[in-house]
Amino acid sequence: MDIESIARVCHEANRAYCLGLGDASHASWEDAPEWQRHSAIEGVRWRLANPEAPASASHESWLALKREEGWTYGPVKDPAVKQHPCFVAYQELPAEQQVKDALFTVVVQTLSK
Repeated sequence: MDIESIARVCHEANRAYCLGLGDASHASWEDAPEWQRHSAIEGVRWRLANPEAPASASHESWLALKREEGWTYGPVKDPAVKQHPCFVAYQELPAEQQVKDALFTVVVQTLSK
């Protein structure tokens, strides 16, 4: 499976997980904005290059990418001003947000075999 296909599955798994939490703010892969698809693709690339890294390292990589793109912390995800409530250290994330990094890791590991 190629990187974009894995990223699509990761995105949809994350979307389904968020729906289960009552968060319907995530668009399907087809309707997701380019910045969101790019983030998933870069996350897959990073995970493939760092298969043994813990989920916390995946989050730190995501933070670095977002920082490079000009994102900062904000109480609500707002792409227009590039703010995100998960723009904190992994240890500061609520447990349900930490699960998203673990889910992403498992999907990449499973599909890249």
